[in-house]
Amino acid sequence: MARKLRIEYAGACYHVINRGNYRKNLFAGEGAAESFQACVLEAGERFGWRVHAFVVMRNHFHLAVETPEPNLSLGMKWLQGTWAARFNRFRGEMGRPFQGRYKALHVEPGHALAQVAHYIHLNPVRAGVVGPERLLDHRWSSLPFFRQRDRPICLEAATVLADSGGLRDTPAGWRRYVDYLGVLAEEETKLREARFGRLSRGWVIGSADFKESLKKELRALGADAERFELLGSDREAHDEARAGIWEEKLRTAAAALRVSLESLPTKKSAAEKVQLAALMKTTTSVSNGWLAKRLEMGKPGSVTQYVRRFRQRGGAKNRAFKSVLSKVHT
Repeated sequence: MARKLRIEYAGACYHVINRGNYRKNLFAGEGAAESFQACVLEAGERFGWRVHAFVVMRNHFHLAVETPEPNLSLGMKWLQGTWAARFNRFRGEMGRPFQGRYKALHVEPGHALAQVAHYIHLNPVRAGVVGPERLLDHRWSSLPFFRQRDRPICLEAATVLADSGGLRDTPAGWRRYVDYLGVLAEEETKLREARFGRLSRGWVIGSADFKESLKKELRALGADAERFELLGSDREAHDEARAGIWEEKLRTAAAALRVSLESLPTKKSAAEKVQLAALMKTTTSVSNGWLAKRLEMGKPGSVTQYVRRFRQRGGAKNRAFKSVLSKVHT
């Protein structure tokens, strides 16, 4: 099976996440977090990344990174592979330390990227590792580095400072930033969920226009709904992305059949609905549940029955249907 696409382009920003295999405490052992942190900074310098935030927890890591060159995959291969080799050599172990391919959520530059950085810096507080007043005590994070005058060259401070009230890159500015994170950490749970709830879920973080621009990029690459799977970090994101593609395909099919989606017959097994369902089932991996709900065809199982009967009667071999099918395929 072909690998799923990731969009990479100059200037792209990502929220990258991965966990230890079987969710084990990968970074809890002596030197593990420290060595991974060193690899993150080395990768940033080696690949020219602008690292807006990172944190290493006991069993996972987060990274907010901007790629001036389209090299996320190359850099992540080096980062995870290099650390894994060092980890296995140090521990005398074999096998893959990570649970699988990392998740990379596309992030809109500016405010959305800053929100991801705040979310990453607050991860130790949410995990109960430290309280808001001791946030700087968590050493395996970009936050202590930002306060240093001779910080690593790959760390990019401007975005988080600008989004936190236009703070200056000075010791006083960073003290105010840490105070700002403390305020965010003390917000009520519902407010935190509204602010940060989806910053590690979905496949894209940003405005509707930003999301639409990425979808256009996918279409330009020839990326159909089958290839969205690993762009997202959860099933909800996968379904959301695929549903957008299915809706576009359905409208193309309806136009080819000269059927109005806004005035479909109420009958669940209406000919127009069944033909649309058959076209969609032939040209996409659309789910019966989505078709049943979108076309008001009853239960998901009913869609299968209606389409099967249509094909058994020779409907799929009809010249008119084939003509429409060719239009939908293009």
